[in-house]
Amino acid sequence: MMLPIIFVMPVVQLVILVYAANLEMKEINLTVIDSDLSDFSRQLTDKFTASPFFNVSFIQSPEEANSLMKKDKADIIMNIPADFEKKLIKENSVNIQLLFNAVNGTKAAVASGYCRNIIFNFNKNIIINSPGLVSKQIDYKQINIIKQFWYNPQSDYKIYMSTGILVILITIVSMFLSSMNLVREKEIGTIEQINVSPIRKINFIAGKLIPFLIIALFELAFGLTIAKFLFNLPILGSLTLLFFVAGIYLIAMLGFGLFISTVTETQQQAMFIAFFFYLIFIMMSGIFTPAESMPNWAQKLNYINPVAWFMRVIRMILLKGSGFAQIKNEILYLTTYGITILSLAVWRYRKTA
Repeated sequence: MMLPIIFVMPVVQLVILVYAANLEMKEINLTVIDSDLSDFSRQLTDKFTASPFFNVSFIQSPEEANSLMKKDKADIIMNIPADFEKKLIKENSVNIQLLFNAVNGTKAAVASGYCRNIIFNFNKNIIINSPGLVSKQIDYKQINIIKQFWYNPQSDYKIYMSTGILVILITIVSMFLSSMNLVREKEIGTIEQINVSPIRKINFIAGKLIPFLIIALFELAFGLTIAKFLFNLPILGSLTLLFFVAGIYLIAMLGFGLFISTVTETQQQAMFIAFFFYLIFIMMSGIFTPAESMPNWAQKLNYINPVAWFMRVIRMILLKGSGFAQIKNEILYLTTYGITILSLAVWRYRKTA
């Protein structure tokens, strides 16, 4: 089972998860109840129809719209009142109702932002093209906003996700495989023979960890190559620095896996414990949502999460071109973490030998 885990699973994960783990919302089902059927209401709905993010459907019954939302076939219900154009002309303001299916809070929040932008642009065009709708006392001046996205000019989410998936790949190789390697010796009974053999403990542990370190670095290089050609991943920083920090990170994760292996008796126990910590480390690493948006207690807890530190480092080096001076604090932390957990694992192995 180790060969598929080492060579097949990383490629499948990198190719599939980068496309699947995408927070860019598309195919949002918008149900419109247009009770006005005026020129202005059509202009507004046309903007939603022209957007690549919405699938727009029109119905006249609020009960039918609510039924569609309960069946999860409508993500947003937009209710345009019957006096939409009349109020807009006479009173210069009008309210429309937007109902969001917020079972998926992230999708609802992103969709709400899309709707606000479209309605803002509609309102802006109305003011520009119909100056009679605006009071003469208002000196309206159009503001041109020039946006510039640094480090990811096209706002391509695949670039952001591919770096995170690379961290997941080498974490699997280092943490899972090292945690099951030593405990396998216990299961098949060879650990006792190793303990009474003349081999030095440092040689034994090095022989258990160094192969996985080499394999994980190979996986990182292989993943970078795939991401470069498949997703056009920018590599702005030093690859030498990246692999140097990756080596420190892998020593920390290999030590963590070795420690798990010393406190368990079967591969099944090791796998469950490793998966428990792996899931927490990944979910709190900032791969899907920024760690800065977490509660204050979670941000403090994240200080003992090596995955979060390396996740930040790989993005800083590859996407920003950061050098040693910009990531020295992360390197210091990972070095301290690696020495501590590896020393603890070695001590624990000596105790149970």
